[in-house]
Amino acid sequence: MTYNLSGKKVWVAGHRGMVGSAVCRQLENEDCNIIKAGRDEVNLVNQAEVNDWMNAVKPDAIVLAAAKVGGIQANNNFPVDFLYENLMIEANIIHAAHLNNVERMLFLGSSCIYPRLADQPIKENSLLSGALEPTNEWYAIAKITGIKLIQAYRKQYGYDWISAMPTNLYGPGDNYDLESSHVLPALLRKFHEAKISNSSEVMVWGSGKPLREFMHCDDLAGALLFLLKNYSDYEHINVGSGNEVSIRELVEIIAKVVGYEAKITWDEQKPDGTPRKLMDSRKLQRLGWDGGRSLFDGIFHTYNTWLKH
Repeated sequence: MTYNLSGKKVWVAGHRGMVGSAVCRQLENEDCNIIKAGRDEVNLVNQAEVNDWMNAVKPDAIVLAAAKVGGIQANNNFPVDFLYENLMIEANIIHAAHLNNVERMLFLGSSCIYPRLADQPIKENSLLSGALEPTNEWYAIAKITGIKLIQAYRKQYGYDWISAMPTNLYGPGDNYDLESSHVLPALLRKFHEAKISNSSEVMVWGSGKPLREFMHCDDLAGALLFLLKNYSDYEHINVGSGNEVSIRELVEIIAKVVGYEAKITWDEQKPDGTPRKLMDSRKLQRLGWDGGRSLFDGIFHTYNTWLKH
């Protein structure tokens, strides 16, 4: 199948977030009408507001990138927020899309949906095959529900709606708050501040041994538009870079990009999270998409963009 975006009204739900803003940047190259709605226009947690807004706007396609996000500490401290708000956002948007016969929707999940000890690289069919990583299970359960909602509406009503599972993301517009951010932006900020203050040491959580895959948000956005145009299947699809590094290697890259040359120590009393997480993105590659910059280039671009803001 090929979905033509020309002349379509495309709502990017979550347009102010890192992924949503990257999708908007990509859509500017398409002949379509980009729809954006801030919290002042519609509260996505409120079903009646979402229904009324969508009935008035009538989008043809939706990229559902809106979510409450955060790292290990935030998930641990605010489980209700991560579960309830994400469940409501996705349920409200998906059902309102049904009421308004939206042609095309792409729901954005997360690689944390997969079992903590899933076989690596993680294939799409690993979903619900084992226990989740406890440090972010609230967010994961909400995202799994979103995938199942998309599948349910597709099965019962025949909608051409799909889900994509991105790997760990980074890039312009990320959250750099040390208390609530993910590992890469948190490390960027930590090393930047250490450099500025001439700190003699940077303490990093964990052992540095876990393996991770990272993808620049603009590379993800390119893949999502490719899928919006070309992918139609009941099963969700993985979107990853295919390159993995240890947290220790990531720290070394960040220190090099930032220009920090002093001592790095590891607090091994702090949790590591999932030991290894690499997405199997061969399904995406077989469709013909193959894009992505190197991790060093991506972090260099991200750091310099952040410094300008």
